[in-house]
Amino acid sequence: MELRIKQRVFTWRDSYDVYDEWGEARYEVAAEFFALGHQIHVVDRRSGREVGSIHQKLFRFLPAFEIVIAGRSVGTICKEFSFLMPRYYVDFRGWNVTGNLMGWDYRVDQGGRTVMTVSKELFHWGDTYVLRYGQMADEIPGLLLVIAIDAANCSQNR
Repeated sequence: MELRIKQRVFTWRDSYDVYDEWGEARYEVAAEFFALGHQIHVVDRRSGREVGSIHQKLFRFLPAFEIVIAGRSVGTICKEFSFLMPRYYVDFRGWNVTGNLMGWDYRVDQGGRTVMTVSKELFHWGDTYVLRYGQMADEIPGLLLVIAIDAANCSQNR
């Protein structure tokens, strides 16, 4: 199964459209315009219901984000101090993230099983990422993790 995350180019806030493997719009991702730090919401286009959100933890030396599903905090992602390549601590569903997070080619594993892979497509107007996953239960948590990593990458460049 696959989701394609396309960044909207001409907006004042972080926003994305998420499409399924057949090109149908599935989710809308938008950041709050007037908020301290990143406050990002993911809405199911079919039902209009929020399926999850990402909240930046404020007053931290390095960026940290909380992943929320159904109004409940289910995990965090924190940037770790490093000299060359950025590193992140991921505490989410027992998942382990490996690869090039800045280049957007990475893999998420859990207990020897590949949960999903993420890659960035080149030559698109705006950033386009492809998330490939094997189980339907991993779709929303996987999407939220990818959005949280993107927010952490954006925060480090501010």
